[in-house]
Amino acid sequence: MKDDRLLEMRVFKAVCEAGGFTAAANLLGVSQPFASQCVTSLERRLGVQLLHRSTRMQRLTGEGEVFLASCRRILEEVEQAEGQVRSDEPAGDLRVSAPLAFGMDQVVPQLPAFLEKYPGITMHLSLSDTPVNLLEENFDVAVRMGRLHDSSLMSRRLCKLQRIVVASPAYVAGHGTPVTPHGLDRHNCLMWQSPMERLNRWPFVIAGQREEISVRGNFRSSDGPTLFQLCVAGVGIMRLAEHLALPAIREGRLVPLLADYQGEDDTAIHALFLPERKLVPRIRAFVDHFAAAFDPPPWSAAAAAARPAPIHSAAQ
Repeated sequence: MKDDRLLEMRVFKAVCEAGGFTAAANLLGVSQPFASQCVTSLERRLGVQLLHRSTRMQRLTGEGEVFLASCRRILEEVEQAEGQVRSDEPAGDLRVSAPLAFGMDQVVPQLPAFLEKYPGITMHLSLSDTPVNLLEENFDVAVRMGRLHDSSLMSRRLCKLQRIVVASPAYVAGHGTPVTPHGLDRHNCLMWQSPMERLNRWPFVIAGQREEISVRGNFRSSDGPTLFQLCVAGVGIMRLAEHLALPAIREGRLVPLLADYQGEDDTAIHALFLPERKLVPRIRAFVDHFAAAFDPPPWSAAAAAARPAPIHSAAQ
């Protein structure tokens, strides 16, 4: 049976201390409607009004003041109770969200070593290119690619994120290569659909100035692996994250385009978690493990150079 009473107390306390629903939502990393619904559900269950609401402010009722004091005491006691019995050994359920392509390509291969190192952890992994809300959807960690939005969530940078423009040898043989970024308007580009459409504006450095080119094409998807497979198959040009692009280039499945114009991405891959969860051993273990695993990133030239050369047996 699901019991949301502690969650409702926490949201109510945040609304009172932050001075409103929007501020509390930003503090907790949830949506404003979610915060409002929590307090409304709490009032309905208690059968009293806790807040006087107006378009400009919220003010505690008498019942609200009494309940707020109780919330503070109860939430503090919960933290103290957990702290008294919490082991420093990483253990328990760990719920992690990661982007689909990056998760399959980079997170999953690291899991055997992680789970062997921490046998007390039971991990639940969700792969999706749609960002999750950690509090509302009950996730411990979210791996995110790109620029972080303003949030009260804690973050740890795992590694730099860079995308490069690529196409398959078959596409180049059939359609040629764009000489300048503006030449992309004569090529078929593989595109993201909502909520990732911002990735359809490709940054370049042209005559010393950063410029974004909006690309066009006959295929869209919100699924990264699908776009990657179509790029390898020769359907179109793609601006692809290096963790997929660099190994495919080394293998000859893709070729880089417009390298002289490539714009640097001022973005990274991060692990995000709620502030009050930063000292939870299983969360700390996951973040530390992946920060070490991506230093340097497995797909980088530095990591490739550090790998031992394969041993070939002598010809018989």
